[in-house]
Amino acid sequence: MSNQRAGKTYRASAGDTMADMKLRNFFRSAAEILNECDEKDAAFYFEQVVDFINDGGRISDERSKVATILGV
Repeated sequence: MSNQRAGKTYRASAGDTMADMKLRNFFRSAAEILNECDEKDAAFYFEQVVDFINDGGRISDERSKVATILGV
């Protein structure tokens, strides 16, 4: 019998990553559609969000963080 107590374990949270992937795919599709409709300016901002998520960023609702993501 050991005096060592059992280590704490944590479940891997796949739910968050799946939500991020769905959100990224939404922004990517929106950018493609806007580019097809010759809405280049609007598509640019959707592409900014896609790039941010692809680089490992987490979406936040803080105004300063949103401005940074959009590059404004």
